[in-house]
Amino acid sequence: MKIYILGICGTFMAGLAQLARAKGYDVLGSDAHVYPPMSNQLADAGIEVREGYYADNLDRSADLFVIGNAMSRGNEQVEAILNEGLPYTSGPQWLFEHVLLDRWVLAIAGTHGKTTTSAMLAWILQQAGLEPGYLIGGATRNFQQSARLGKAPFFVIEADEYDTAFFDKRSKFVHYHPRTLILNNLEFDHADIFDDLAAIQRQFHHLLRIVPGNGLVIHNTQDRNLDDVIEMGCWTPLKSFGCANADLTLDPDHGSVTEAASNKSWPLKLAQSGVFNQLNASAALLAAQHAGVPIEVGVEALQSFAGVKRRQEIIGQINGITVYDDFAHHPTAIRATLQALKPVGSGRLIAVFEPRSNTMKMGVHAQTLAGAFEDADEVLFFDNGELKWDTGQLERANLRLYSSIDVIIEILVNSVQTGDNIVIMSNGGFAGIHQQLLQALSKNNA
Repeated sequence: MKIYILGICGTFMAGLAQLARAKGYDVLGSDAHVYPPMSNQLADAGIEVREGYYADNLDRSADLFVIGNAMSRGNEQVEAILNEGLPYTSGPQWLFEHVLLDRWVLAIAGTHGKTTTSAMLAWILQQAGLEPGYLIGGATRNFQQSARLGKAPFFVIEADEYDTAFFDKRSKFVHYHPRTLILNNLEFDHADIFDDLAAIQRQFHHLLRIVPGNGLVIHNTQDRNLDDVIEMGCWTPLKSFGCANADLTLDPDHGSVTEAASNKSWPLKLAQSGVFNQLNASAALLAAQHAGVPIEVGVEALQSFAGVKRRQEIIGQINGITVYDDFAHHPTAIRATLQALKPVGSGRLIAVFEPRSNTMKMGVHAQTLAGAFEDADEVLFFDNGELKWDTGQLERANLRLYSSIDVIIEILVNSVQTGDNIVIMSNGGFAGIHQQLLQALSKNNA
């Protein structure tokens, strides 16, 4: 069987492509922006990637066309598929029918922490000798690839609430049919497809409707928005994690977790800083326990968890200046990352931010965005010219706006000192600022 994937370099679709290849399918696809790390993973798997969505690029000998959710009407290849009556499906639907149908699916949903928690859970199961399959929306440091088939029955998947495809506006995660479901947290996001928080909660409710009665739903006790979802209806046993009154209670001050049922406690030693990472780990421990892995085994496995690229990732250290890459693109995630990094190092904490997501461009978080940077000593905010709101609302003593990446780099090179931490925050490539800054710092300190 030959499948052609539109949007093949996206983290989800690239993972799907690797799974299809591992099943023995002939796989190729196209994308408009081909860049690492996914392009490298696809190349390593021997998967052909065609640059651009030109109709002539389409391989019409494919048996099925899998269309990513970034594709819309007007795309040349989409129009060709529709006009010529070629068979097509969505990525999540293909994944369920060809990979997940006979597996014990462990899904991680929520506004924040999905990628890290998925990677943690997959690593715990791996260290326990279960060799799980997984599809993670990012590059992990413990696995060479972001997706693999693994061995039955367990399959870990990052469960995104974004819509499925231009022809299927349900959330992607309703296709996955999880037996174990983590609900990490819930806030308003994806304003380009959801009108309000209630619309997202409705999708999460739809997800709860399909978790079987002999499954498990694991939820964050500190999130009222999740409580509202559960109150809408839940037909599955519940377990909770959080900093108080939970089935697995986190003590962030002492770095430990305590299981209510046994009253046993274990130290939680993570390479990743921040309470939010400890909460991610707590959720992963409960999910692994549902798969048969004792808490103490999971805790031990997490000691060797190396993290996920672009999540507080150190990408360079030059003359005592540390540069981080972080995916944070929501005020809550920005605040949590900066709080975690604030105690690190002896100098200033400098945030360099690109408002790239559709929600950011629409100005949904305009009122709360500036406050998310309060732990930074200095904020260099890149105005990419695509914002549909008045950036005057961002006025703070520590925040300045710039429309040029070159100017941002020049300011940083001329002002940073030994002991400073620079954290570059974007859910995209940020026009290559990461390597440009490292090169400029190296040249300046040569």
